This record gives sequence, C-alpha cells and structure tokens, in this order.
Amino acid sequence: MIFVSGSPHHEWGFFLAQHHSGGWEPVTNGESGAYVFRSADGSRFAKCVPAGQQDLLVRERDRVGWLSASGISGPRALDWIADAGGGCLVTSAVRGVPADSVSAGELQQAWPSIAEAVRGLHALPTKDCPFTRDLRQMFVTAQDVVARRAVNPDFLPVEQQQTPPTELLDRLADQLRRRLRQEAADTVVCHGDLCLPNIILDPGTLDFAGFVDLGRLGRADRYADIALLLANAREAWNDENRAIAADDAFARGYGITLDADRQQFYLHLDPLTWG
Repeated sequence: MIFVSGSPHHEWGFFLAQHHSGGWEPVTNGESGAYVFRSADGSRFAKCVPAGQQDLLVRERDRVGWLSASGISGPRALDWIADAGGGCLVTSAVRGVPADSVSAGELQQAWPSIAEAVRGLHALPTKDCPFTRDLRQMFVTAQDVVARRAVNPDFLPVEQQQTPPTELLDRLADQLRRRLRQEAADTVVCHGDLCLPNIILDPGTLDFAGFVDLGRLGRADRYADIALLLANAREAWNDENRAIAADDAFARGYGITLDADRQQFYLHLDPLTWG
C-alpha cells in the first residue's frame, strides 16, 4: 500500500483515489476507529483500516453480502482492497438520511416503519445465518475489554459512569445463566449495533430505507437489538412521557410485550463490549 505524507485520512483518500475514480470525502462522524469516506457523488462509502485490523472488515464484508441476499434493505459490497498495509471495504450507499438526523416529530412519524423493519430482520431464519453474536461471545468480549481497562465511560449510562467496570461486569455475571437460557429459547438474526445512526430513512416519506454498519450482525437474543435501539431513541424524545409512549408504540408495532429486566441487562452489557 502506498502512503503519502499527511494525516491518515489524507493517506487513505489517496489510496482510494488510485483504485476508484470520482473523488472521496472523509466522513468524520462514527466511533468504530476505522477511516470512513463517502464518494463525491454520494453513491458509495469506503471504510479503511490499518494492517492487523483487516479481519474486522472481512467480517463486515461477509455480513453485508449475506444481508443483501436476504431481502432486507442495506448496502451492497462493491469492492474489497487489501494488502500488507491494510484494507478498504467499498459499499454502495443506502440513499436517505440517518434516523438520528431527523427531528423528534419526524422520528415519531418514522417509528412504525422502523419497528416493522426490525421485526422483519428478526424474522429471518436463524438456520440460514452463518454469523453469531451470541451472549457467550459478547460476555467474553466484555471480559477482555474490562480486563484491558478499555471501557469508554462515555458509553455507559450516566448512573454507571462512576462505578468500576469490574463491578458492572460482576453484576451481569450473576444473571448470565438465566440470560443464556432466554437466548437459547429466543435467538434471532440481530443487527448487533442497532442505534439510530445505523438506520436510514427515506427523506421524503420517512419510511425505513435500510440498515448500515453491519459488522456485528449475527444470531443473538432479540433484546441485544431492542435494548440499544430504545435507549438510543430515548435521547431524541423531549420528555419521559414521550419516551414511554414511543417504547409502547414500538412494542405494538414489533408485536412484543417488553421485558424491562432483560432489556436492562443487554443495555448494560453493550457498553462493555466496545474497546
């Protein structure tokens, strides 16, 4: 891989330009640690990682390919560029706007479509999904992140930010056997990082347009998705009553009676798996 002097974004942009014409613009938002670019015409995205992290993109590439063949709307893998210096995954863009960029009123309008889309994803046959993000795997990841003292306190609920991560993990470990039984009885195909930025909406109709950022897609307890989505959406509502109403509306549209304890377990586990 040929690098030029300057910032990593400049180096990766130069590398992309050698393989794909049309110009590339850096995307500065996102927390994955990868360098993300959008083509000048908005039709493609590229995610680039340095040497040693290509496996992360290979996993995402394979999941993008699987989901695009499943009938659920999302990006298509267009190119995979890799050598000793790193790798880049080029995908088609899902046309629309991220669900976190619309107003609370617009999100409320989009909410039934989002619930239906999540239900459709979770209805995919698990026997056909070759990927897993099961609870045992998530918990091992959390143990590693906590052991390395790599937990980002900003990802934790406010009320947990002053609590040592080892104590937070111990609380979850006490529930692990029961949660594993629940997962065994209720495994679905999950997005794995189901937050509003990863849900794209049609800007005209505000209907669901597609899921993006699929690197964690796999078989898991449905609450791994539901807990994260409802907590993330809660930040968009103006008051607690509106948030409760939105949770109820999601539950009706999805077709479920929410289990608050199970929801809380996965909401508290997820921040410990990033790092």
